[in-house]
Amino acid sequence: MSRQTSADGEIAAIRAMLGAKPRPVGWRERRHRIEEVGAATPVASDIALEGVSIGGIEAEWSMAPGSDPDRVLLFFHGGGYCSGSILSHRALVTEAGRAAGMRTLAVGYRLAPEHPFPAALDDAFAAWQFLLQAGISAEHIVPGGDSAGGGITLALLCRLRDAGGAMPACGWLISPWTDLTLSGETLASKDAVDPLIHRGYLAELRDAYLPEGIEPSDPRASPLFASLAGLPPLLIQVGSDETLLADATRLAAAAGAADVAVTLEIWPHMIHAWPLWNTRLEAGRASLAKAGSFMRETIGR
Repeated sequence: MSRQTSADGEIAAIRAMLGAKPRPVGWRERRHRIEEVGAATPVASDIALEGVSIGGIEAEWSMAPGSDPDRVLLFFHGGGYCSGSILSHRALVTEAGRAAGMRTLAVGYRLAPEHPFPAALDDAFAAWQFLLQAGISAEHIVPGGDSAGGGITLALLCRLRDAGGAMPACGWLISPWTDLTLSGETLASKDAVDPLIHRGYLAELRDAYLPEGIEPSDPRASPLFASLAGLPPLLIQVGSDETLLADATRLAAAAGAADVAVTLEIWPHMIHAWPLWNTRLEAGRASLAKAGSFMRETIGR
């Protein structure tokens, strides 16, 4: 069996798993489903986990053997601002920390519609401050996230820049949702090949997240439209079979035009947030390895 044939079989198996059940209805059911899907990738037995509260916000430390406890990946999970959790993304976060050789802090930020914008961004900022107060140097912190968590990551970087304080080493974005106006052309052109993310679903999530009076184009909610000058280096990883592909490519272009050092990786045949299934996808493991190298090298510089 060729390597490409094996890779095709792996992603086909993930697609089959995702399509095995109908899309759940209701926030409780959706939250249960994303945790169920995330649990399909077990956490390695050598990972040390420790729960922590950040002013009432649930969070979790994790560390693989040999990792540097003074360097931290600060991770915000995806789920459209309305679902997702520490549990659903634990296998992604812990293996990303292993690849980067650093501790991780996964943040269970408040979810919409119970806690609409800007609750998630405020919780992200609180987590950043928590790390600084714990004695972690800003330049040894890497904010990162997938999907909505990628949007939170970018919005947090902009908020930190505007505050004028020390900036993190870099930012890591997986399949980021950066445009709540839903204007990306791949929402249509990739609709037939994306098994997870579709325009109608995104519109529902957006409407649950944004309170009355906040426009979808607000750069705090749609950081694609923010001023990006002065941000640290960014790594953007996205799959070619994603409706949110244009959210990533337009972000890379905007960041580059603002003189931000940006690396864009488009992974052939990969679907939304594919590193979630890293134990079952060679491309998931490879993307985490590349992200880990990027984080180590950027902090080293």
